Amino acid sequence: MAWEDFWWEVTEDIKNKGLQKEFDAQLEKMSHQDKHRYKDTRERWSYAWTKVTSSYKENKPSKK
Repeated sequence: MAWEDFWWEVTEDIKNKGLQKEFDAQLEKMSHQDKHRYKDTRERWSYAWTKVTSSYKENKPSKK
């Protein structure tokens, strides 16, 4: 996946699910953790995106 496609996909998904605040908070939290210190921006965004969207799926009410 090209860099531009990755950034677009992440921002669109976060925006559509209304998770911008959670995504930003996760990135902020990661900025203070040693295990994320040497990751590049794409790796950090990918990790935060996965973390935020997986908790979104778990907490989303199921349609019956």
